[in-house]
This record gives sequence, C-alpha cells and structure tokens, in this order.
Amino acid sequence: MSVPQKTQHYFLPKVGTYKDLVIKEAPVAKPKANEVLVKVHAVSLQYRDYSVSVGKYDIGVYENIIPCSDMAGEILCVGEDVKDWKKGDRVCSNFMTGYLDGPCTPEAVQTSLGGQSPGVLTQYKCIPAHALVRIPEHLNYIQASTLPCAALTAYNGLQGPNPVKAGDYVLVLGSGGVSIFALQFAVASGAIVIATSSSDEKLKIASKLGARHLINYKKTPDWHKEVMKITGGVGVDHVIEVGGSGTYEKSINSVRHGGEVAVIGFVAEGTSGNPIVSIIMKSIEVRGVYVGSVSLFKNMIRLIEANPSKTEPVIDKVFSFNDAVSAYAYLESQKHVGKVVIEVAK
Repeated sequence: MSVPQKTQHYFLPKVGTYKDLVIKEAPVAKPKANEVLVKVHAVSLQYRDYSVSVGKYDIGVYENIIPCSDMAGEILCVGEDVKDWKKGDRVCSNFMTGYLDGPCTPEAVQTSLGGQSPGVLTQYKCIPAHALVRIPEHLNYIQASTLPCAALTAYNGLQGPNPVKAGDYVLVLGSGGVSIFALQFAVASGAIVIATSSSDEKLKIASKLGARHLINYKKTPDWHKEVMKITGGVGVDHVIEVGGSGTYEKSINSVRHGGEVAVIGFVAEGTSGNPIVSIIMKSIEVRGVYVGSVSLFKNMIRLIEANPSKTEPVIDKVFSFNDAVSAYAYLESQKHVGKVVIEVAK
C-alpha cells in the first residue's frame, strides 16, 4: 500500500480520567534515516496505561499524552540507513525504544512509550529500527500486541540472578497480563506454578494453562500460609509480585530462604507491615522489574517459538479503535483474564 498522508491517534489533554481521551488527526511523519514507518494493527492495554491516565502512575508527564506502549504492526517504509528491515515485515516495538541491552538507564526510561515519549494508540507511527523485534510467525497481530510489556515483564521477572528452571516453585498473583504470562513461561520452563485469584472461575483458567496449585485469596486470606503448606514448609523459589503494598509482605513470607521476589506492580490496595527483617534473615533477592531490553525481548521470542502451545497469549476481549475508552473501562473493572486489546486496523 502507498504511504498515507494522515493518521488518527488518541490524545489525553491532561491526566485525570481516561474518559477525556479524544481522537485527533495529524500528518503522517516521514521516517528519519534510522526509523521505519509502521502501520499499527493492534494495541494491548496495560495497567500502567490506565494508571497514567488517572494520575496514579507518576511518570513526570501530566498533559498532552499519546497513550499506550504495546503495539504490533507492519512496516510500510524504511529510512535510508535501515538495513535489517523491509516493507511488509511484521514487528513489535520494544516498550523503551532506547533500551537495547544491559542494565536499564535513566536515558532508556525516558524513551518509554505511552508516557515519557509519545505512545502507540495511533494508526501510523515512526519507530527507531533498533527498537523493533520480529513477530513470531504463528502469532497474529492481536496476539503479538501483548508481548512488549506484559510478556516481557513476566519473562524478565523469571530471569533474575537465578533464572527459573524445571522443578522450581513459582508463585503468581492474580490473573492479569503479567501474571498469566509468568504462569505460561514458568510452565514452559518446567516449573511448578501456584496461582492466586479472588475468583474460582479465573482459577479454572489458570489450571487449564498449567497451574498446579490454586488459591482463592478471598476464601484464604492468609494465602502465604497455604503456599508454605504446598511447598512443605520451604517456600517458593520465585514470586511475581504485582500487588504492591497490599500483598508484598505475604509474598516475602511465601518465598524460601535465598529465593527471589520480582517486584513489578501495585494493583492491590491495602498496606503491609515492614518486611525488612524477613528479607535480611531469609537472604531474599528482591528485584525491581521495569519491562526489559530489546535483547531480552529477542530471547523471550525464542522461548515462545520453542513452546507455541504453552505460551499462546491469552486474550480476554478485543475492542475497536473507535471504542478505546470502553477498553480502558473494561481494564479498570479487573474482570479480565490475560489481555485486553484494541484492534486498530484489520
């Protein structure tokens, strides 16, 4: 297809409510020498997108936001210096376009899409060629749009100082995008997964995905004690901690001596006690995880391609581009299991 002249994108004038999102029209930018122009086919929503819109996630940007970080699309044209990509290639962009490898840096954080830099809830977007990752052949655009943030965060969370291995116990909290991907990646790696949720119906889905042990935390408020029973009093090797202040003390109490807690999110309300003594006495590795690099993204793709049946993205609901506000509302309801996706182009 020919390069279009106009693009539509969502725009948030200032943080406060996602209900203020509006569609604007703008000229399609010409890619710079090291960029490609991508036709966006699908965008998946993160809890971060919702949090930014309502002011719960302080990224230092409070107005004139083009939202969302996760896209899958097709290259329409490439800049003059781009050698590794061509028209028609199916790609995802990394969450941080400037984070290629190694430890994260402040400069890389400033390239975070959908906040510190303009996001991907748009029909067409220029993206640095070095930030792109090829979509696995067996995934469609809707499925692939879930990979840049939720999947990569989960993968990174399991790849700490002692990467997950067969026979490890992995505890995942809830049934959002990161937790479900962590469940799938852990199962694909041969680990034993303990999954928690407030819903027995959601736990049934977790069981179908390979979770060995299920805990309804509404029925079992002291779920960390149940985790210890399941593991014979030892504790789990890895915790994917997405709850934050409402859950982290119980996560610390669930992990074994020398185990790892990947701190990722803050979706659970409430307050916990001070776990410092437990962290010290149990020699626990507590690691903050902010998505991941392009290099790590490529490694994750290898795992997905090697285990296609165990790692197929779980899509809860798909909304049209014109109905993005409803997609945000559905994400806010927390009724979903896995991912909520906006289809930008068919």
